[in-house]
Amino acid sequence: MKHRTVLLNPGPVTLSERVRNALLREDQCHREPEFAALTLDIKARLARVYPDAGPGFEAVLLTGSGTCAVEAMLSTLAPNHAKTLVIANGVYGERIAAMLQAHGKPHVVVKSDWLEAMDLAAAAAALEADPGITHVVAVHNETTTGRLNDIDSLADLCRAYDRQLLLDAVSSFGGEALDFNHPGLLAVAATGNKCLHGIVGSCFVMVRKSVFTTTGSQAATLYLDLFRYQKEQLSGFSPYTQAVHACFALQEALAELEDQGGWQARRTRYRLLSGAIRTELTGLGIQLLLSASDCSSMISSFLLPAGWDYRRLHDALREAGFVIYAGQGGLYHAMFRVCNMGDIHDSDLERLLATFRTLFGRGDT
Repeated sequence: MKHRTVLLNPGPVTLSERVRNALLREDQCHREPEFAALTLDIKARLARVYPDAGPGFEAVLLTGSGTCAVEAMLSTLAPNHAKTLVIANGVYGERIAAMLQAHGKPHVVVKSDWLEAMDLAAAAAALEADPGITHVVAVHNETTTGRLNDIDSLADLCRAYDRQLLLDAVSSFGGEALDFNHPGLLAVAATGNKCLHGIVGSCFVMVRKSVFTTTGSQAATLYLDLFRYQKEQLSGFSPYTQAVHACFALQEALAELEDQGGWQARRTRYRLLSGAIRTELTGLGIQLLLSASDCSSMISSFLLPAGWDYRRLHDALREAGFVIYAGQGGLYHAMFRVCNMGDIHDSDLERLLATFRTLFGRGDT
């Protein structure tokens, strides 16, 4: 019997039938009032994912991947004539620094080894030493390793030094706690195709509403200027073509999230799945890359067992109907990642664990 393929990579995710069927809606023009109503509904639903976000933040929709949302956030809000402090401990923190470099924006980087936590002491020292730093940017869920960074402490640091925090929550929005009440938080970039269980093509930035009335855009691009989008999206339209079918999927995915109990229920489900995966693999002698307490609810990284390389393990799991993810950069030959976002059923989990037992349980190499 052939089973469906289950994606265990950190996005895109396996879709529920409910979201997949939303893609079959009648084609729609993005300049028609029906699409404007759809956009306004999505914006309202995004503001409800974290109820504390509603009063103070506004969702600005773009077409693109999560990287597009992050770059739009930096393009628009990172200053051109002051400095941004980048806290990096993985590929995506370093990508943020590369974006700022590409946009010619002044920045300072506090970098940690990919296997280490954010260096908050070094961040505090940088803020203490350089009053020219006005903004701080970091990654919440660093998918390089699956580490859930201590954003609450970083936000407290920003408040203590009166700096503003820009957050990459691409792989955590809808699946981990986010404190939108924190006065240090300025904006959060995210996407529809990870914890929200939509498809690739729709992303967004949650921006503090006061930004649009008290400051000006720092963007030197047209397409990535959030001010342009925000102004037109007040009536539901956008300055450039949106991915209509991705919006269909995102609307349905957000409705499904609400019906399933919101982000807290989704995190509980993720923790159940990741806990079972971690328990099974460590019981088979496969070592976690990070301690379980450092990991996010939906990403687990493991050291490759003796006698296995990533390609062989990937192909064996792919044959069984599962897609995993390699380590990045120098970690490619050392580790693999198993992510449990998306529409993963109990039967999928049971089949995955049975596959791991087949591969590793008898000492097969």
